Amino acid sequence: MNIEDLQQKDYFTIGEASKLCGVEEYTIRYWEKAFGLIKPIRKESGHRRYTKADINTVFKIKDLIYRHKMTLEGAKKHLNRVMAIGARPKHETRTARDIKFLKEIKETLSQIIKE
Repeated sequence: MNIEDLQQKDYFTIGEASKLCGVEEYTIRYWEKAFGLIKPIRKESGHRRYTKADINTVFKIKDLIYRHKMTLEGAKKHLNRVMAIGARPKHETRTARDIKFLKEIKETLSQIIKE
């Protein structure tokens, strides 16, 4: 399995997902339960079928844990934050620095209007 296979197929077995992502099958099953973000389709036989989105999520988790050296708990928190920000409308994704800057502009404008 390689990246070209990822582009050509829509669904993957756990063995294919394992080979694509470079992690053991039991690790993927564990991450399903631990993170709750990987949701494979179950066939009537009970076999898992992973989508491209599931494969991408496995890659993200692997990157956070192995490359960025995050703990499982840290990776969960990071992904939950990312998911929460992605779910909010753009106008609600302001940082504390943005809010401080906007307050300063408001104060400056108020002073100009008073003069």
